[in-house]
Amino acid sequence: MTSVARVPCTIVTGFLGSGKTTLIRHVLANANGRRLAVIVNEFGDVGIDGEILKGCGDENCTEDNIVELANGCLCCTVADEFVPALDEILARAPQVDHIVIETSGLALPKPLVQAFHWPAIKNRVTVDGVIAVVDGAALAGGRVSADLEALSAQRSADDALDHDDPIEEVFEDQIACADLIVLNKRDLLDDDGLQRAMKTVTDTIPRGIGIVTVSDGKVDATALLGLGVGAEDDIENRKTHHDTEEDHDHDDFETFVVPIAEVDDPTDITKRVAELAETQDVLRVKGFAAVTGKPMRLLIQAVGPRVNHYYDRPWDAGEERQGKVVVIGLKGLDRDAVTASLAG
Repeated sequence: MTSVARVPCTIVTGFLGSGKTTLIRHVLANANGRRLAVIVNEFGDVGIDGEILKGCGDENCTEDNIVELANGCLCCTVADEFVPALDEILARAPQVDHIVIETSGLALPKPLVQAFHWPAIKNRVTVDGVIAVVDGAALAGGRVSADLEALSAQRSADDALDHDDPIEEVFEDQIACADLIVLNKRDLLDDDGLQRAMKTVTDTIPRGIGIVTVSDGKVDATALLGLGVGAEDDIENRKTHHDTEEDHDHDDFETFVVPIAEVDDPTDITKRVAELAETQDVLRVKGFAAVTGKPMRLLIQAVGPRVNHYYDRPWDAGEERQGKVVVIGLKGLDRDAVTASLAG
């Protein structure tokens, strides 16, 4: 009986705004003939990440190979979401060479890795490796994410203090499960900042893990794909805060979608987005807007007050020029105020 090789899967994890989608977009655009499929897990109500990824790969990475799961966190809904998505991808012909899984910014990767032992999938796929993308600029400033000003500049050296912040725990659990750390946004760091960011990562990782520094998520796909780790068989060496818990939730966060009216000037909407980081508990904004007189769609991505925007593709013929963004913030933020500010 001839054995069938298992399809390798790379799990890309990372905190809100670290640059996971940008990194995967770069991998797709430089697939070099490799047939890739992507499973995108968004903690929200609209497929923004999937829309960013579609159409940016080569001819072997069609948008049909982008599967979006926006109904819940993958680490919480493995059975309902992940297994059917894998079934859909593995049934395609010709078979894909590699599957990339982008978790939500709030996800814990370990439960997802453990799911690769499920009888329905264990003989068909393997975890090639877990990639944790971290925000180098934020780490240099003493935060796990650029939008959380309330976090301490560094974890206190006093062991008697209780460091139970759930956001820090998410960061640490993502690092603890990784096989490779991608320290992103190197271009925003001077030498001292890079040293601070690297020290935060090296002080956090519990075992020997490689670290690469990149700008704009531009890392050679060969450095990410083909690690051959088989992480599901190494699960005991990935100790996390949540090992004794049966489940977890995301009650500290909430997410919602805001429609964006057509704007005359891109700087107007980016200014409004940046101001929300100062006046509201907004952590992340990502989406699209239509600009008057411009045939291209304006992509907007914000981490706290730092906002990036560029034209990513033309509006399709017959496509409604309706902008929309997904907002992720701390529980209890003023939704009405955020919506009024963004909607225009």
